[in-house]
Amino acid sequence: MALVLEQHVLIDAGSGVGDLSLERMAAIDHVFLTHSHLDHVAFLPLLCDATLSLRDGPLTVHALPETIAILKECIFNFKLWPDYSALPSPEQPYIVFAPLAIGQTVRIGGCGITPLPAKHAVPAVGYHLDSGSASIVYSGDTTLCDTFWDALDAMENLTGLLIESTFLNSNTEGARISGHMTPDLLAAGLRQLRRKVAIYIVHMEPGMEDETMREIGEAAAVFRPAMLKRGDVLEF
Repeated sequence: MALVLEQHVLIDAGSGVGDLSLERMAAIDHVFLTHSHLDHVAFLPLLCDATLSLRDGPLTVHALPETIAILKECIFNFKLWPDYSALPSPEQPYIVFAPLAIGQTVRIGGCGITPLPAKHAVPAVGYHLDSGSASIVYSGDTTLCDTFWDALDAMENLTGLLIESTFLNSNTEGARISGHMTPDLLAAGLRQLRRKVAIYIVHMEPGMEDETMREIGEAAAVFRPAMLKRGDVLEF
């Protein structure tokens, strides 16, 4: 999973980053991570490595302290990949890690980016992306989380929601263990949302997209959910 915001900001760093040209990769100054799982961070070390010579300053990686600790222990450890937060020197590194806290807004350009509560197998957040006149929310990976939906209800300018639905209803136990949504759980969450917004479905099990969307249609048709596709552009 990867979303590009205003050309200079990346939300998560999954395989979608590989669709960007080298020039567009080099334009990324900030990466906001939802959590530490590989499908959301795998291209971060590759992005950094590919654009080292093209940057005037470091790449800033915003994440929960727990996520940063996992990245430093498991990826940027001089074993799997160089520790770019200490190279070429600790004083002038290629990567700067910026710890986030839920509810703490970071302003970049004309957009406010605020971490939202999420409930996953590892510490995780969603993100509220707010231009002032309108805003969207990206859930990241989460199962049903009441505080997430409460936060959405307080957003008066919310116009869109990108929400995961990873597993089919037949795999409720897998969803429970891994901290993911099923169509029925998604419908239960949407019923807590007391405002009308556009609903975009992301992060479905590969090869099961059509079946997942069918189940979502049965459980939550009144919300008119649509599948977000690679290359789609949203304005807010």
